[in-house]
Amino acid sequence: MSDGRPVKRSLTLRGHRTSVSLEDVFWRAFRDIAGAEGKTINGLAAEIDEGRGDVGLASAIRVFVLRRFMDR
Repeated sequence: MSDGRPVKRSLTLRGHRTSVSLEDVFWRAFRDIAGAEGKTINGLAAEIDEGRGDVGLASAIRVFVLRRFMDR
């Protein structure tokens, strides 16, 4: 198990590069969800980004992942 420290990764959202820091468990779950939906991580992150309002992108991704697992 990882130590819970966030891992920074670069994403490209609608042609613009940005960095997002998430714990490894969230990166793995996010990658799995994107794959199950036939989407890229960048594409799914862009969808989340469009609807996140004032919430930070990393927080929005964490909530998205958590909700997916809670809805199972």
